[in-house]
Amino acid sequence: MKEPPHYLSYLLRLWRVDGKDAESVWRASLESSRTGERMVFARWDDLFDFLREQTSGPLPHPTHQDSSSAD
Repeated sequence: MKEPPHYLSYLLRLWRVDGKDAESVWRASLESSRTGERMVFARWDDLFDFLREQTSGPLPHPTHQDSSSAD
């Protein structure tokens, strides 16, 4: 199983689109700063599900010790 990354960075874009009966709906996209991949989401739930999936799993072990901790 792949270890989750220690840091994620995305550019979030939001825009409104005219929907049925002149009702506007919001759309979103995320662009990965690491890969440049762009994902588009038609629903808020899909956006949040994606973010939950990206941040789920065990926390990575620290790679350094805090110098303020007592021995």
